[in-house]
Amino acid sequence: MRRFYFNRTEDASGVSGTGRVAEGVEFDTGVVALIWLTPFGSMCFYPNICALEHVHSHGGKTKIEYVDSKDV
Repeated sequence: MRRFYFNRTEDASGVSGTGRVAEGVEFDTGVVALIWLTPFGSMCFYPNICALEHVHSHGGKTKIEYVDSKDV
Protein backbone atom coordinates (compact mmCIF):
# COMPACT_ATOMS: atom_id res chain seq x y z
CA MET A 1 0.00 0.00 0.00
CA ARG A 2 1.34 3.43 -0.93
CA ARG A 3 0.07 6.85 0.03
CA PHE A 4 0.33 9.79 -2.37
CA TYR A 5 -0.63 13.40 -2.99
CA PHE A 6 -1.81 15.02 -6.20
CA ASN A 7 0.35 18.07 -6.85
CA ARG A 8 -1.27 20.31 -9.44
CA THR A 9 0.83 23.01 -11.13
CA GLU A 10 -2.04 24.47 -13.15
CA ASP A 11 -5.78 24.23 -12.51
CA ALA A 12 -7.25 23.44 -15.94
CA SER A 13 -10.84 23.23 -14.65
CA GLY A 14 -10.76 26.22 -12.30
CA VAL A 15 -12.21 24.09 -9.51
CA SER A 16 -9.49 22.31 -7.53
CA GLY A 17 -6.76 24.94 -7.32
CA THR A 18 -3.02 24.32 -7.36
CA GLY A 19 -0.53 22.64 -5.05
CA ARG A 20 -1.59 19.54 -3.12
CA VAL A 21 -5.21 19.19 -4.19
CA ALA A 22 -5.88 15.56 -3.27
CA GLU A 23 -4.51 12.66 -1.29
CA GLY A 24 -4.83 9.00 -2.00
CA VAL A 25 -3.86 5.41 -1.43
CA GLU A 26 -2.79 2.81 -3.96
CA PHE A 27 -3.66 -0.55 -2.42
CA ASP A 28 -1.64 -3.73 -2.96
CA THR A 29 -4.46 -4.97 -5.23
CA GLY A 30 -3.87 -1.98 -7.54
CA VAL A 31 -7.15 -0.25 -6.63
CA VAL A 32 -6.77 3.48 -5.90
CA ALA A 33 -8.79 5.66 -3.51
CA LEU A 34 -8.57 9.45 -3.90
CA ILE A 35 -9.93 12.21 -1.63
CA TRP A 36 -10.08 15.78 -2.92
CA LEU A 37 -8.85 18.44 -0.47
CA THR A 38 -11.14 21.14 -1.85
CA PRO A 39 -13.93 22.92 0.08
CA PHE A 40 -16.46 20.61 -1.61
CA GLY A 41 -14.29 17.50 -1.56
CA SER A 42 -15.32 14.07 -2.70
CA MET A 43 -13.95 10.54 -2.68
CA CYS A 44 -13.29 8.54 -5.85
CA PHE A 45 -12.12 5.01 -6.58
CA TYR A 46 -10.20 3.82 -9.65
CA PRO A 47 -9.23 0.31 -10.79
CA ASN A 48 -5.54 1.31 -10.99
CA ILE A 49 -3.15 4.25 -10.95
CA CYS A 50 -3.08 4.46 -14.77
CA ALA A 51 -6.85 5.05 -14.87
CA LEU A 52 -6.50 7.80 -12.24
CA GLU A 53 -3.73 9.52 -14.21
CA HIS A 54 -5.70 9.26 -17.44
CA VAL A 55 -8.68 11.07 -15.91
CA HIS A 56 -6.95 13.68 -13.73
CA SER A 57 -3.41 14.42 -14.93
CA HIS A 58 -4.59 17.08 -17.43
CA GLY A 59 -1.65 16.58 -19.75
CA GLY A 60 0.97 16.52 -17.01
CA LYS A 61 -0.38 19.49 -15.04
CA THR A 62 -1.01 17.14 -12.11
CA LYS A 63 1.73 14.87 -10.76
CA ILE A 64 1.56 12.04 -8.26
CA GLU A 65 3.89 12.52 -5.27
CA TYR A 66 4.31 9.23 -3.42
CA VAL A 67 4.77 9.41 0.35
CA ASP A 68 5.76 5.76 0.73
CA SER A 69 8.24 3.72 -1.28
CA LYS A 70 6.92 0.84 -3.36
CA ASP A 71 8.56 -1.64 -0.94
CA VAL A 72 6.32 -0.60 1.99
